[in-house]
Amino acid sequence: MDTHQISSAFVHGMAFNAHINGHSVITDTTADGGGNDEGPTPKRLMLASLAGCTGIDVVSILNKMKVPFSDFSIDVWASLTDEHPKTYKNVKVTYRIRVVEADRAKMEKAVKLSDEKYCGVSAMFKAFAKVEHEVVYL
Repeated sequence: MDTHQISSAFVHGMAFNAHINGHSVITDTTADGGGNDEGPTPKRLMLASLAGCTGIDVVSILNKMKVPFSDFSIDVWASLTDEHPKTYKNVKVTYRIRVVEADRAKMEKAVKLSDEKYCGVSAMFKAFAKVEHEVVYL
């Protein structure tokens, strides 16, 4: 069984420095939450993980299908529950990409494969939130 491990150390204020495979990521909160806004909040970092996971999948799949693309970006919006602990309840992933019209079906297939088969972060999100996908062609 594959396992993952990280180490996170308190820095100051509300900030923590996570060490992940030789990389450092600071998480903090806004001034309203008592922090200094020195890094992303943990929940927003989860959204970045979702974008990164599905983005890596889509690029890998498009490359295997030999689909040329450019200007690829992913936006993720999420709404929180009103009660504590506040968790994401609705998540929308929007893929923005430039591909020729003939390859749009392949892009749709890549997104579907990422969502339904490959992206473990998306699978985890689906345990607690409704996740929608949209592709915007540039």
